[in-house]
Amino acid sequence: MDLLVKKGALAHTKSVELEQAPLGEGEVRLGVDVFSLTANNVTYGAAGDFLKYWQFYPSHEEGWGRVPVWGFATVLESKSAAANVGERVYGYLPMSYKFTVKPGERKNGAFADQSAHRAGLAPVYNGYVFNAGDPLYTRETEELQVLFRPLFTTSFLIDDFLADAGYFGGRQVIFSSASAKTSYAAAQLLKARGDVKVIGLTSPGNVGYTKALGFYDAVLPYDAIGGMDGSVPSVFVDIAGNAGVRAAVHARFADNLTYSCAVGATHWDAPRPEAALAGPAPKMFFAPDVVKKRLGDWGPAGFGQKVGAAWAAFLPTATKTTRVVEHHGLDAAGKVFADLASGRADPKDGHVVRLG
Repeated sequence: MDLLVKKGALAHTKSVELEQAPLGEGEVRLGVDVFSLTANNVTYGAAGDFLKYWQFYPSHEEGWGRVPVWGFATVLESKSAAANVGERVYGYLPMSYKFTVKPGERKNGAFADQSAHRAGLAPVYNGYVFNAGDPLYTRETEELQVLFRPLFTTSFLIDDFLADAGYFGGRQVIFSSASAKTSYAAAQLLKARGDVKVIGLTSPGNVGYTKALGFYDAVLPYDAIGGMDGSVPSVFVDIAGNAGVRAAVHARFADNLTYSCAVGATHWDAPRPEAALAGPAPKMFFAPDVVKKRLGDWGPAGFGQKVGAAWAAFLPTATKTTRVVEHHGLDAAGKVFADLASGRADPKDGHVVRLG
């Protein structure tokens, strides 16, 4: 059984039975155990064509796709020397009970899927890490890992990217969708540096929750953008992807907006005005590009060490800010994804789906 999402109408999902071909030489069949659903997955659907997220797990059904998720899976069958039956991995999964990969060489406790349809896709999404030997894995933090590990890595990279660029000359960093986990994890990292002010923008109903996190110097509802001091050189990190919010920020700061960073699309269904934006054109943040740079700067071991240290420091925050909500089965996953895509989900909830 597999969960499909309607392209361009992400709140519509359906469960189908996709055909499982016999296992070929060098292939491995994995059974999905557990994964998370967050606003990040909505972004995968919203940017599925542009950033090729639909291509990782093709549905072969016109107008419908398989949105990837992050989680744990167990090897059920293997015709590859790279993975043994019963071993467990963390990585980029489909919302399906079973799926097939073709591992390359096993090294450094991991393998990369070399299936033909994934050639040319971002390598960071093709890697699978075995639980045994994974420095970030512990059984007791498994739910927090599926919820935060992919989001936190993006947050870590946003923080590193902005700091490495000297904040593009800005004196403050403004986040949209400030209650989203990716936003507040990045905000916590930036605030710890102490180099710039960190401002959060969010829906009126989420202002209290977001202020209570303590990671922002100020939290404002979206309708207060017009009252912000537009003379302060600022960086805008757009997690919401709401064109109206983006236009309001650009209009308020105009040329004092030193950089406009488009990261997410939690408001994927918001109207999209066609008027030209004031100030700099938004630039898409693509995490794999930053990973590639830092792997070159720090090496794989150094990169892993830095992310691991930051993750360990963030775990108390993950525990404090999240109410884990557990679901079972793909039908439940479809309902959760629809709520996320429709903006009905509570930001305090961390949704974990178990299939195994």
